Amino acid sequence: MALFRITTARLQESQKIVPQLSVVLRQLSDASTDLKAVLAAKIPKEQERVKNFRKSHGATKVGEVTVDMMYGGMRGIKGLVWEPSVLDADEGIRFRGLSIPECQKVLPKAPGGNEPIPEGLFWLLITGDVPTDAQAKAISKEWAERAELPPHVVTLLNTLPSNVHPMSQLSAAITVLNSESKFAKAYASGVHKSKYWEYVYEDSMDLIARLPVVAATVYRNTYRDGSGIGAIDTSKDWSYNFTQMLGYDDPKFIELMRLYLTIHSDHEGGNVSAHTTHLVGSALSDPYLSFAAGLNGLAGPLHGLANQEVLLWIQKLRQQVGDKYTEEQLKEFIWKTLKSGQVVPGYGHAVLRKTDPRYTCQREFALKHLPEDPLFKLVSDIYKVVPPILLELGKVKNPWPNVDAHSGVLLQYYGLKEMNYYTVLFGVSRALGVLAALVWDRALGLPIERPKSLSTDILMKSLKA
Repeated sequence: MALFRITTARLQESQKIVPQLSVVLRQLSDASTDLKAVLAAKIPKEQERVKNFRKSHGATKVGEVTVDMMYGGMRGIKGLVWEPSVLDADEGIRFRGLSIPECQKVLPKAPGGNEPIPEGLFWLLITGDVPTDAQAKAISKEWAERAELPPHVVTLLNTLPSNVHPMSQLSAAITVLNSESKFAKAYASGVHKSKYWEYVYEDSMDLIARLPVVAATVYRNTYRDGSGIGAIDTSKDWSYNFTQMLGYDDPKFIELMRLYLTIHSDHEGGNVSAHTTHLVGSALSDPYLSFAAGLNGLAGPLHGLANQEVLLWIQKLRQQVGDKYTEEQLKEFIWKTLKSGQVVPGYGHAVLRKTDPRYTCQREFALKHLPEDPLFKLVSDIYKVVPPILLELGKVKNPWPNVDAHSGVLLQYYGLKEMNYYTVLFGVSRALGVLAALVWDRALGLPIERPKSLSTDILMKSLKA
């Protein structure tokens, strides 16, 4: 009888514990989809790891600087910490250690989709962890809820003349959005520097959420009738809502945008848009001002404008040779381009020495969805003849295609033919990487960037040249 009473008591006690345990488990599950909470748990560990590393190796030299590096745009100088991605000359980009094919395999996808959604990549870039479907979906919902633009930004966009370049419109709107900066307000109120990252995180999440709305408004005002972009569906992913706001609803084009916005997101820290965002952010300019500066760099023809130049060159080639060309005709046009002092756009890269994996995954998409498209066939045939010619030329370190060699053709196929807008799409994507890095810049307490410069006279004198 005593044993029965004890067992009953324990059963009653367990019945009280089970609901409590259920609540705890549910809270833990909920917390796991909170990106900021996950990040807050990681930052102290990483701060300590970096602190110990610097203590042990702070005076260790990394690489050597040559005169050619100094005159050649600091090409190849190892002098910048960038957490989200690393670019390998042979392997291409790795996002937190994962190649593009690996990301395509393991990152969450939209229901019924085959391409990774950018929300999952952002979680990976900022935490280093592959997210669950629930975690990626939580980011989709949060970005949808943060997406509303303040009235004065809407007014600005709607009053800009349509002949203002889309990148200028995007940059202007992002600059004006800094009126909403939580970091700027916190800094002005005297917040402790250990909290900087939290407000940079909040601004970054708000900015990424608002970017598609700004970009879609620019598109509608510039190339359509200026009609509204419609409501955002909080149950859908970021790329879906962006594509719908642009006015496109082809499921395959939405899949392309998921892929496009993922693979253009980051390319380590030395490229112009990434480095500019980091540099301006190092002055403690808020994320809106920092990213707007990065966008202005991205707008240049040697950076984000390159895919437009590729498409113009391909269209010029097609006009000359038609769709029933021979390989000899392609070679003749390419040699003519090179002998006129121009480059073959879309080929070569400052770092890569193999075919850009971002080109390859776009090619695979095209082979699957538009194998008979004349422009795609032309791009494929150019791929066969250009590298041997560049190798024969003997002056090109990398004769292989880069990401820009393919993206314009895909966008054209699905009806987005306005080439001046392509860099805006690039900018929306690039925000993921540069803003993830900016959060870590503040979390690690990186100082204002201030490299030493020398005049030619001083440099010659120091080398006794």
